[in-house]
Amino acid sequence: MGDTVSYKDLGLVNSRELFRKAVDGGYAIPAYNFNNLEQLQAIIMACAETASPVIIQVSKGARSYANETMLRYMAMGAVAMAREMDSAIPVVLHLDHGDSFELCKSCIDSGFSSVMIDGSHLPYDENIALTRQVVEYAHAHDVTVEGELGVLAGIEDEVSAEKSTYTQPDEVEDFVKKTGVDSLAISIGTSHGAYKFKLKEGESVPPLRFDILEECQKRIPGFPIVLHGASSVIPEYVALINQYGGKMDGAVGVPEDQLRKAAASAVCKINIDSDGRLAVTAKVREYLATNPGEFDPRKYLGEARKELIRLVKHKNEAVLGSAGKA
Repeated sequence: MGDTVSYKDLGLVNSRELFRKAVDGGYAIPAYNFNNLEQLQAIIMACAETASPVIIQVSKGARSYANETMLRYMAMGAVAMAREMDSAIPVVLHLDHGDSFELCKSCIDSGFSSVMIDGSHLPYDENIALTRQVVEYAHAHDVTVEGELGVLAGIEDEVSAEKSTYTQPDEVEDFVKKTGVDSLAISIGTSHGAYKFKLKEGESVPPLRFDILEECQKRIPGFPIVLHGASSVIPEYVALINQYGGKMDGAVGVPEDQLRKAAASAVCKINIDSDGRLAVTAKVREYLATNPGEFDPRKYLGEARKELIRLVKHKNEAVLGSAGKA
């Protein structure tokens, strides 16, 4: 795609001002991943109805799936849709887990207002160099950049790691200063995907490492911190999926009370992907199993959209504290 588009022409905003307000206000901006029209509609409708700012985000794989030109117009349509609901909520279009300068540049040139460059798997100095390169290009276009220190375990989309490496608090100040990033994703015990923790019978989910979070806050006071892999893997969805032919044994996520605690601190962006996928899949499976003669996608995807609206409203109101903050 040859033409360059500014996110401002699409009605989008970058994350700078949203994060400042979130840090000051003790809440987190929701960052919901989407892969299709119904997911995007549900996210925008729920955020408009709860007056919540929102980051709509796509991974490299989701961008390829949707087609980058189509994605641009979907984002523009999302902003217009919110306005038609009499809700001028701020909307950020964000690249989740960008893995190269070229991908980040392509997203910026096609209308993204925020990008993440994930160099967390690289040696420290290489992570700094790559992140700095993206920051310099992004800031020239008034686009905000998220970096990452520490590695999250799990698998989600094209992001995969066998084990987590906690963020080292003594590196965060140096990293932020040398790269110029606008926000920083850290690793404190969350992980990607729907199988976040391997628990034996009777074991409970290990608590997040709030000691690391607090130490990072001390090193970079007031700086926006991001949590990835923060789906709660809601049991009712897992149960529905399994009831109607699925097989998701041992799926477990981060308890919502821990996310509430994180959102009240310097964590000002919380990523939620798996919960949205589970809600959609559970309702599609239930609808098709209980309506075996139905073949209209609007029927089963409509049910999925309705459930995702309910989920997003719940997250905004009860978990992230972002409702009413638009």
